[in-house]
Amino acid sequence: MKILLAEYAMGIGLEGTLLLEGKAMLSTLADSFHRLGHEVTYLSAGSILKSGNMVGSDEATFETVLEKVSKESDAGLVIGPDELLGDLTNIIEKNTVNLGCSSVSARMCADKLTCTQILESASIDVPKILGEKDNSECVTKPRFGCASEGVRMGQTDRPEEGNEEYIATEYIEGEHLSVSMICGQRTLPMSLNKQLIEMIRDDSGTIFDYKGNQVPYITEYEDEVFNVAKRTVETLDCNGFVGIDVIYGDRPYVIDVNPRPTTAILGLAKILDHEIAELLLLNMFGTLPDSVTLEGECYFTKDDIEDII
Repeated sequence: MKILLAEYAMGIGLEGTLLLEGKAMLSTLADSFHRLGHEVTYLSAGSILKSGNMVGSDEATFETVLEKVSKESDAGLVIGPDELLGDLTNIIEKNTVNLGCSSVSARMCADKLTCTQILESASIDVPKILGEKDNSECVTKPRFGCASEGVRMGQTDRPEEGNEEYIATEYIEGEHLSVSMICGQRTLPMSLNKQLIEMIRDDSGTIFDYKGNQVPYITEYEDEVFNVAKRTVETLDCNGFVGIDVIYGDRPYVIDVNPRPTTAILGLAKILDHEIAELLLLNMFGTLPDSVTLEGECYFTKDDIEDII
């Protein structure tokens, strides 16, 4: 099959950590499809991967190139910022088989306010959304944002009434976890991961800084977290590789839903008994296995990502 892979940071030529993480995820996927014998095409503003054929793009042409190449592909997957992912996915949907979440689902997941409200209405535990007059300690984060970027904890740093760019939620004390899952045809949990989060305190509060992942994380409440993750992706009608961020306090609370591959894929690809590309294709064209097996453990930090590529 002809497979199109596109990652926004690579495709427009961003620099720094976003480029490294995007390139690492795309490289992992390209290698997986290549090992299965598929013809891989990817968009890039200059970065070269070991597997696949590069098609040049930049910030001005990314969407145009995505449209053109998707028409020539049998299936495609795009990874992008929350606020752009719905529109970028829509381009894939119009022209070929989309291996990821639908544009509708991607937009629901990307909007943290809407996503939280939908999950709460489905009786899935989420942190309570707080208003300007609430005095309790809260977590303030961009309504649209990736990972822990822009997330702070404190009592004074909260959005004013009418500010739609940020939301404030109650602070849940507990373990920072994530679930890597293939979903759509059915829900297939692949791993429960421990997120390495550093809490950096300053005069205005506490910043949450994502440092890396431990894949998998073995705990007695794995099944409980998996069950909540399954209900979450079913409620949001997710498809493909999805990452669900969870805080486990007295019970699991869903913090964020990433309707796309996440950096946990870097560790997962090293220990999973199936090719991730195979599972993505089976989800759309075949039958997913009942379960998968993890052989070993992978621990990595953001500083290790350049060596993984």
